[in-house]
Amino acid sequence: MVHVYNCHPFTSQQIVQVEQEPGLVCCGGGALFVVATGGCKVEAYSLEKEGCPLICRFATMGTVKSIQHSRIGDYLVTIEEKNSATYLRAYTNWRYQAEEKARVGVRLLGHLLRGASVGGGVQMEIIEIPLSERPVAMACCSITGDLLVACENTLVLFTLRRQNQQNLQNQSQQSLQSAWPNTQQSCAQSQGQTSSSNQNLSVLDFERSVILHLPKMTPKQVALCGGYVAVQAELEVLVLKLEATSEPTAVDESVDTNKSVVCAADYQEDQSDFLLVPRHQELLGNRAKDCDIPVSIEKTGLDRGQYALSYVLFRRFSPEFFQGCSIEEMHLHSLQLYPLFTSNQSVFVDEPACVFCFFSLPTAGYLYSLKGGVELLSAYQYPEKVLEAVLTDHLLHVITTSALQCFTVRCSAVAARFEDPYIDTTMKACPPYSLEVCALRMQLFIGLRSVCVYGRHVILFSAADTETPEETERSTQRRGLELKENNILADIFLAVGINPATTPALENLLSRPFLSRKWTISSPKETSAVGHGWNLYVVDTVSPLTLYQEMVEYSRRYAETNPQAQSLRHLLSEAHLLLRASFLETSEQKQSGEGDPAESLQTQSVSADKKTAALTYRQELEEALRQNCAQLGDCFSRGSQRDCHLALPYYRMSGLSVTEVMSRNRPLPGSPHTYGPGFLFYLKHYLLEENDQSLTQEAADEVIDIFSQSEPSMLISVCASPCMTNINPARTLQILQRLEDTAGVSVPLSITMATMMLHLGDLQQYTELMERHAEMLMVYGFIEEPRLLLHGGGGGQLVQVRPTAFARQLANSQPGLLVAAMVALHENNKVQLDQADHIFKELGCENSLQVDFWEGMLMASSQDAIIQELLFRLASVYIDRLTNSVSGAAPKHKSLKSTEDLINSCSHYGALYPWLTVLNPAYTASSQHQEALHKLQSLLCGPSLSLGSIMPLMERLSEETLWGFSLHLLCATRRGQYESSIEQLLDRCPQAIIAYANHQLQDKYTALWWEKLLPELCNRTRAASDNSILLGALKETLVVVAMETSPTEFLELIPDDGTASYFLPHLLTCSQRHLLA
Repeated sequence: MVHVYNCHPFTSQQIVQVEQEPGLVCCGGGALFVVATGGCKVEAYSLEKEGCPLICRFATMGTVKSIQHSRIGDYLVTIEEKNSATYLRAYTNWRYQAEEKARVGVRLLGHLLRGASVGGGVQMEIIEIPLSERPVAMACCSITGDLLVACENTLVLFTLRRQNQQNLQNQSQQSLQSAWPNTQQSCAQSQGQTSSSNQNLSVLDFERSVILHLPKMTPKQVALCGGYVAVQAELEVLVLKLEATSEPTAVDESVDTNKSVVCAADYQEDQSDFLLVPRHQELLGNRAKDCDIPVSIEKTGLDRGQYALSYVLFRRFSPEFFQGCSIEEMHLHSLQLYPLFTSNQSVFVDEPACVFCFFSLPTAGYLYSLKGGVELLSAYQYPEKVLEAVLTDHLLHVITTSALQCFTVRCSAVAARFEDPYIDTTMKACPPYSLEVCALRMQLFIGLRSVCVYGRHVILFSAADTETPEETERSTQRRGLELKENNILADIFLAVGINPATTPALENLLSRPFLSRKWTISSPKETSAVGHGWNLYVVDTVSPLTLYQEMVEYSRRYAETNPQAQSLRHLLSEAHLLLRASFLETSEQKQSGEGDPAESLQTQSVSADKKTAALTYRQELEEALRQNCAQLGDCFSRGSQRDCHLALPYYRMSGLSVTEVMSRNRPLPGSPHTYGPGFLFYLKHYLLEENDQSLTQEAADEVIDIFSQSEPSMLISVCASPCMTNINPARTLQILQRLEDTAGVSVPLSITMATMMLHLGDLQQYTELMERHAEMLMVYGFIEEPRLLLHGGGGGQLVQVRPTAFARQLANSQPGLLVAAMVALHENNKVQLDQADHIFKELGCENSLQVDFWEGMLMASSQDAIIQELLFRLASVYIDRLTNSVSGAAPKHKSLKSTEDLINSCSHYGALYPWLTVLNPAYTASSQHQEALHKLQSLLCGPSLSLGSIMPLMERLSEETLWGFSLHLLCATRRGQYESSIEQLLDRCPQAIIAYANHQLQDKYTALWWEKLLPELCNRTRAASDNSILLGALKETLVVVAMETSPTEFLELIPDDGTASYFLPHLLTCSQRHLLA
């Protein structure tokens, strides 16, 4: 479906003053090139100046049958005929023919002119490009300047070469001294304004690099763009991708010419013997290689590089597919490959982000996107037969015999998605490239023949529709032949007993003139020599901004009658794509303003005024885009449920504040319409985002009213939003109470109401509401709506978290609930560990509740990385508290969990070793000190704490105190240093040695009782025989040794100077145990 809008895309038109009737017209490089009918002269007119004045004129070497201009290199290429022979020629430096008496150099491809172009001034050169076959079509690449020439069954690619003039002079001198002929790239063409020295000029030449053989396809038109090669036959289009590669290609590069000729001859013979009606076929991407058109590569370049050939697109049309056109008119035309660069690309360095392929039939046009997946973007259904079409980034211009018409294109929609990855997300949006196209108001003309476009200039050639006597005779002969064939076929049907007159289908078949038709395009009509009138028009299109404004004005008609009309949305989407295309155009103009170094004649220094005007124009485009996004947001905010989500990105792109969006969506008084789903979707996302832009009380109350009417279940989330801090608590509380009456009591609702009571300062009602539910249920309520406790930390503007007033109240009145809620939020991925730390720091509880939070996290977490981090943090805190308690700066806060609670509920806290009680008398320190000591000792007794991480911190604790000694002794024991620990313990606290040995010297360390402990005790007792503690320890040790050793081993352990009566009872016990065993 094609929408039609009465918007005029044209602003003015002028007639180019041409002396003779044009036969061929093309444009490029700011110039219009006109070839007179049947003549051998090219005239160039300036399109960038008022009145299109003549730039220059120059003669060609033959009758021009086709002409093309290349933007890169600023050269012309022609197909000419002379003396029944066809030639391919390139014209360079044509701008120097403004004097009309300037010299002209003629040379062959790859040969250097040793004349004025090298040693003297710059002159126009004609490069003769020899071909083995007759050229039928050619195309220039708009990115590289390469030349593609189509012959009967082959395509020849010529690479544009550019070399410095000084290098060419050196090559020329070397070639004169060499016995070998100069076959290098020596022939040149200077580009740019004449300078005093030609050493800075670059010259152009072509090198035949590759030949593609297509034995089963006869090209009628070709296109070339950045490695993409498009070939058009009468009813077929084939697009290939040719890439240079270092690896051998799968395509056979050696071509058997005789075999190709035989195949082509057989193919033509088959066509002569049979009536071949091609079937409709479309093959995209890799499937295109399944077409029945083989392609082979023949390399001809000097570099002998490898080429990789891949099929991209194949489209074949059947004549039966068309209606409204005769068989003579059923052929493709207007083949075009169109590149598009994004704003962050360089035109001269990067490959284009998008490449589009367009071709057309008389009744329909087709636009494909080739990069990033081949896809049909648009199919244009023409209201009448179209003669030619030209694709631009803004519009598609088509001509009929009587009108110029414009259609919108979808190139910018594809390019926008290549350029911005946020398109089609909640951040940004763009109309889809599958959007139906629209036609704009047409401009009427008489006898249009051809069209070409340069920038915003559309060049049209019109001529009176006259017919020569030769054409009249050919038409009469053709009609007679068709009548004869129809009569023959009618006789065949009658011979088999079928009367075509009684069958409407057969009668319709006989009326169609395609029985003897060969599917080859008829040669184009020669321009009539008996012309009765012609004109060459230059029609200027309006600026995209002006056309956008007209579309907006046009859209107001739909907005007044039906704001939810599909046509309104479609028209605004068209305007949006028009603006996006304008941004791509301005960025490309900015980059091309840097200029091609070879185009010094065309590059001019851009004045400050022009830069200012360009900047102003871009600012106007940006403002227009914001207005358009606001209008599209309005459409989708009131639209259907299917597309309502698009209101969010469009409103974001518009830059409107939430208050402005709300004012645009207020229902009119007495209107049956309510708030649209798109507006509610936008508002919910805005309220759910973390941003620090608080609404005014009036706006916040309006938001409450909106959701109380539309979605009451969202009121809790709305009230918890950080931008609703200025809400009227009394008014909101009434609405929440009505919600409670209808929906029932819930934990989140009670907390929200308690928050409102807190805002009102009613602590009694606040306490009553908080006592409705148990603390565990309250924790579940915070999990359901975390923003009741904290704001920020999401993906919005407010990255840093901060506590709410409700959280501050909990820190003072119910710290245990706050800690439990923060632990639950972390375990449910509602808050990160560092964010929770920041919350407690904001609350001023970094040395109290924060530590309680870490202890609670250690009980709840199951992630190893977090557990180790928490263990290190807690050990650091406990050490800090022990050192601070010595200096009298210990905190007075009582922890929520005691050591016993942690030991009983957390596996990372171990039970205190029995021998620690001897080293930790209760009266030696304060309760805070004792709590920190016991918790640190419990961590060291537990299985999880890594000693290596805290050993640097342990150095801060002195061993002079007994509790400090106990901690260092724990660390040494954890490291397996039992022998040194026994010595230190006997030195500092021998009364704890037996408890230590009973607990630590077990299993594989049992031998230390007699290997280390017994000798130490004997030695120390010998030195201090009156020490009752050592004697008691020795006695207990002998009891254990007697139980664990044999009598022989026990005798060996008795010291030589020991008293026999002291050791005899233990020896007797050992012997009895051994006998019983």
